[in-house]
Amino acid sequence: MRLIFPLLFWCLLDYGASGVDTVKVSVMEGESVTLHTHVETNQQDRIRWYFSDIRIAQISGDLSKICTDVQCNEGTERFRDRLKLDHQTGSLTIMNTKTTDSGVYKVQMNNGIITFSVNVTGAFGVDRVEVSVKEGKSVTLHTGVKTNQEDRFRWYFNDTRITQITKDLSKICTDVQSPERFRDRLKLDHQTGSLTIMNITTTDSGIYKVQMNNGIITFSVNVTAVTDSGLSTAVISAGVVGAAVLLFCWLQLLV
Repeated sequence: MRLIFPLLFWCLLDYGASGVDTVKVSVMEGESVTLHTHVETNQQDRIRWYFSDIRIAQISGDLSKICTDVQCNEGTERFRDRLKLDHQTGSLTIMNTKTTDSGVYKVQMNNGIITFSVNVTGAFGVDRVEVSVKEGKSVTLHTGVKTNQEDRFRWYFNDTRITQITKDLSKICTDVQSPERFRDRLKLDHQTGSLTIMNITTTDSGIYKVQMNNGIITFSVNVTAVTDSGLSTAVISAGVVGAAVLLFCWLQLLV
């Protein structure tokens, strides 16, 4: 009996029991970055890349369809001529990166999903306000100013305008160009121009900018996924995998 627990421990080390974490990647604006899959594709593999749940690249199982950006989704101009897909590994290279390329990237393969959190730093050293929040919570992006009749505020999410206040307050709107993404989840403070995102989701991660008369403030928002129990997905995955491997090792010892 004394030998069983050391053997089980060794078996766990041999098979591995770690959860799948998000791969964090940082790059300077203007440089290229490659998101590696660390696999070799074959004729049975199908690989799909997503940015904020929008498909941006794909390799079909028989390589009959290989597309990036506008070829995968008509009207998607964000990465035009800046994506390169490795046909052997499915790894994705983003060229001439922009700060608005920051956000969550996912690659879906036959054997699972890998998530990348990409942070593109401004080339001129302009600081950004880093904001972290758990999924389902609310977060306020503060402008730190008081508005007057001469001020005009425009909020952007990854270069898409989402809210606006005109000079004379005659026009105050939210979800300007993306009405479905933030439907009924945005609140704009008419006194300060600060923006509150309610019931936040992981796809809300990314770069937010507020354009004011006196300049621009940039926010990098990172939304962490949680389960109903409050534990992160990675922790839950680690527990499930560990239990499965433990059971397998136990059965092997009994044979």
